[in-house]
Amino acid sequence: MLQIKKNRSILAAFIFCAQVFLACTESNPPFPAEAIAESKPIQEETTKPDSTQKETATPDSTIKETTNPDSSAKEATKPDSTTEGSTKRFSGFDEENVLHTYISADDSGHLYSGRLYLDFPADSFLTKFELGDIVTVAINGYDTLEMPVAESSGDVPIAWFVLSAISGSDNLLLAMHNGELADVIGISDAKTPIEVVVSMKEKGGFKFGLEMRNVQYLDVYVENYPTLSIEEFANFRVVHTTGMGKNKLYRSSSPIDPCLGRNLKADSLAKEAGIATFINLADAEEYAIAFNGFDSSYYASQNALFLALPVEFFSKPFEEGLAKGFRYMIEHEGPYLIHCTYGMDRTGFTIAILEALMGATTEEIQADYAKTFSNYYYVTDGKQIILNEQQVDFFKAVVLRNLKAVYRAEGVNIPDTDNIDWATATAKYLEKFGLTPEEISALKEKLK
Repeated sequence: MLQIKKNRSILAAFIFCAQVFLACTESNPPFPAEAIAESKPIQEETTKPDSTQKETATPDSTIKETTNPDSSAKEATKPDSTTEGSTKRFSGFDEENVLHTYISADDSGHLYSGRLYLDFPADSFLTKFELGDIVTVAINGYDTLEMPVAESSGDVPIAWFVLSAISGSDNLLLAMHNGELADVIGISDAKTPIEVVVSMKEKGGFKFGLEMRNVQYLDVYVENYPTLSIEEFANFRVVHTTGMGKNKLYRSSSPIDPCLGRNLKADSLAKEAGIATFINLADAEEYAIAFNGFDSSYYASQNALFLALPVEFFSKPFEEGLAKGFRYMIEHEGPYLIHCTYGMDRTGFTIAILEALMGATTEEIQADYAKTFSNYYYVTDGKQIILNEQQVDFFKAVVLRNLKAVYRAEGVNIPDTDNIDWATATAKYLEKFGLTPEEISALKEKLK
């Protein structure tokens, strides 16, 4: 949902940074000069491609999801509502306004473009539900999920699920912001019809979330943040939650990527803090070392691991990258600094995991995560307007939901209680993607 409000004056300041605009896409879109000049909002942080990955596009919140199946996929024809043997399937509302429908597939049972289209028109759905409602989606034989109703996956935070309903579309779509929901819940085909039941969870429960799209604008000029310290402007801070050692772990925006106008300040602060090991979640090494000024940076003289992680918290590449990063921390001395481009989504989620592992409370994890958004948002008419309490609480809810949802996908359930044992749950989560108990203990020792 990250959007950046740009003034025409930014164009000149950003010309030198054109080679790294792809970096700015915590999931970040590029910063094309023409987009800056037109002062259009920009979306989240995406990874820059490395030599082993094909470049993938990130959903743009300014473009609505396509909720009509791709008719060219596997030469598919428009789905009908019959099962094998021409037995008619019911697709519609029952007397309690609960929707019963099915996942659309072609005649061979293949999902259209690998996505979870529902065999029900959006306009009919929107006679009973509205954008901003929160619904419970029961996918028979797989999972039951809660998600907002919105037009685009870009209307919800990174890693959130969404029921996409665009007026005029022949189909609804079950999607997520960055990633494919089908992969997360393990649906590879619909050769056997898969029933989906959609019911109301909370009427209008995400209306405020949709409104939050209007405040997610930032700027690159420090003078437009008159109330922030240099540390806050650079989104640079030490992590000091319960169980974390003094001055052991830091987080920040990128100390080397110049596209946000914060790198020199973050690099100087890293030097002042004596950072010995950098974990770069955003960049492949060949891109990082090509940044203007990299060779003369403090960063270049220290240990650094370049991971180029996708902004897909449920994905195997993200989990494998985390494991690699944590092992690098075990093998090298601190203080450690973890960053991506903004120090927001990838960094926010990774830091939350480490805070949880070390025994932080829910409130501490939420407060540290939300601080980043207070450091960036929101800038209007050349000046930052401080987020109010309700807006900050929105971001606090985001990290809690993401931790619970990602852990749950790996079989680690977090109870809805006040006193969550995050350390035990996080150790189980880390074991799920390959860290041994010995490695987890060694990581904790490094951070004490």
